[in-house]
Amino acid sequence: MAAPTAHATKGTVVSQEKKQSLLEGFKAFLMRGNVIDLAVAVVIGAAFTNIVNAIVRGVISPVVGAFGTKSLESYRSCLKGPCRVSEGGEVVQGVAILWGSVLSATLSFLITAAVVYFLMVLPMAKYLARRAALEKERRGVQETLEVTELELLKEIRDALVAQRGTP
Repeated sequence: MAAPTAHATKGTVVSQEKKQSLLEGFKAFLMRGNVIDLAVAVVIGAAFTNIVNAIVRGVISPVVGAFGTKSLESYRSCLKGPCRVSEGGEVVQGVAILWGSVLSATLSFLITAAVVYFLMVLPMAKYLARRAALEKERRGVQETLEVTELELLKEIRDALVAQRGTP
């Protein structure tokens, strides 16, 4: 920060210090690990969405297509009046419930949740549990060593006292 001139008012100096501290605070915010982790998670999540959508289009939809149409999006029910659909797939007359798109989105969510749980959450939980068990075992061994050393020191003390012949 540049030194204030002799004729600078107190408000100007405080304003410059405030700007400097705001910039430093913003820089500290950006450099925290949580922001970087969040940005990476968003990018990975976006890429993962493409994989899930491909699985739904390439695997789930054809399986559903074996029992009906290949596109889940085409499943709909007419709620009011005769429904007419344009060539573009939009409803031009009547009230249609597009339950196929809801089913497709639900399947995408369930597949995403299953993959995240079975490929990320469950293995990480098992890893952390093993790591905690190893750490607990190490602490137990350390405590045993400390107790053994303490007992050994007590025995040495008792032997020294016995050699001196103290009553």
